[in-house]
Amino acid sequence: MESSQRRKSGLNLPAGMNETSLRLETSSPSSPCSSSLRSISISSPRMISSLSSPSSSKSTICSDRFIPCRSSSRLHTFGLMEKESPAKEGGNEAYCRILKSELFGSDFGSCFSPAGQGSPMSPNKNMLRFKTEHSGPNSPYSPSILGHDSGFSSEASTPPKPPRKVPKTPHKVLDAPSLQDDFYLNLVDWSSQNVLAVGLGTCVYLWTASNSKVTKLCDLGPNDSVCAVQWTREGSYISIGTNLGQVQVWDGTQCKKVRTMGGHQTRTGVLAWNSRILSSGSRDRNILQHDLRVSSDYVSKLVGHKSEVCGLKWSHDDRELASGGNDNQLLVWNQHSQQPILKLTEHTAAVKAIAWSPHQSNLLASGGGTADRCIRFWNTTNGHQLNNIDTGSQVCNLSWSKNVNEIVSTHGYSQNQIMVWKYPSMAKVATLTGHSFRVLYLAMSPDGQTIVTGAGDETLRFWNVFPSVKTPTPVKDTGLWSLGRTYIR
Repeated sequence: MESSQRRKSGLNLPAGMNETSLRLETSSPSSPCSSSLRSISISSPRMISSLSSPSSSKSTICSDRFIPCRSSSRLHTFGLMEKESPAKEGGNEAYCRILKSELFGSDFGSCFSPAGQGSPMSPNKNMLRFKTEHSGPNSPYSPSILGHDSGFSSEASTPPKPPRKVPKTPHKVLDAPSLQDDFYLNLVDWSSQNVLAVGLGTCVYLWTASNSKVTKLCDLGPNDSVCAVQWTREGSYISIGTNLGQVQVWDGTQCKKVRTMGGHQTRTGVLAWNSRILSSGSRDRNILQHDLRVSSDYVSKLVGHKSEVCGLKWSHDDRELASGGNDNQLLVWNQHSQQPILKLTEHTAAVKAIAWSPHQSNLLASGGGTADRCIRFWNTTNGHQLNNIDTGSQVCNLSWSKNVNEIVSTHGYSQNQIMVWKYPSMAKVATLTGHSFRVLYLAMSPDGQTIVTGAGDETLRFWNVFPSVKTPTPVKDTGLWSLGRTYIR
């Protein structure tokens, strides 16, 4: 009977309630509620008490929504606490506790354990979870203010010194037609008088950096070619190694040949000056010592390599000569012995790249070819290897900066890059790219700030990589050389 009445009225009412218990009342005009709004009150023992308006003495029912008092709520009983993610650091926990305490009251914030453990019933583990960021020293949530370690150091860490900025592009490019792509040749050198010498085919050209003037020094003729060039330390004379095995000495200021010396059976691919001796290395595996003060072609012969000699460098004090060969050996000679005082055989490829440190005596760097790719550092006093760095590419040249304790290397297969390293940490300062062939040639300007690199792509590129001696700041282009590409001949 009762269910039939519910169907007639069209209302689906709970059990124990009839239609007459519903009462629809309209708010009076004096009520704070608008006359267009109506509220439904339920005449039952569980009727919601009406709200009294402060502006009217008459009690009016206005029960659109119920807003509870938050101070009497205990939200932690509803499982809103969350477990700390193991991937998060403890510093974020302190911030979350303060934020939740401010939003939900002190009771909610105090219910958390120091470890941040909460109820496993948390419906949303990302609630109030922010990306962890280290607080600055002036942040109101910094660990020093909160007094919690939370995985952070209580001392403000000193910001690391920003690395020196090295320009990534060359400020000058010279076209160098017929610059050979031959690993065993040494065709570029920069004099102390700021003149660049380049061997191109059968000719040697001089490029004056101060005014970009190009001078043709010599032409060896159709039956010979240039294999090596090397200035004296004073920068007034230049030696030339030829494909026929000769060593020529020219006056660079007057473009006049001073002397021709023989002794090698085949091409002379590397030259090195000290104060008074010129050393030459050849494909015939021998090193000849030439003295311009005597009439003979050479004063001594150093025999030790089993293949072509492709690297030669005198130490800065003229006491030791380092030589590298295609036999993977690095040999160290002194000026009085006919036998090497050190035989270093750790390289597994040809050793062309050799550099003595200007900052530390008896410190020698060497680089290996494609099968080796390593830069190795040696103490020539005892022959100990100090460090070994795999560069990932064939090492073609090494040169130590005289302004700062850094070293630059040029590379071939497979990345053809130029790299600047700090010593002794061997942290990378810069990696420069631009050559499309192996960077086989390297020379440094007299002021030690600029390097020039040459490759089989027939270009010479000038890079500002080192600071000056007086002001260790990034080197900027002074406008001495115009941008763009010009020809060296």
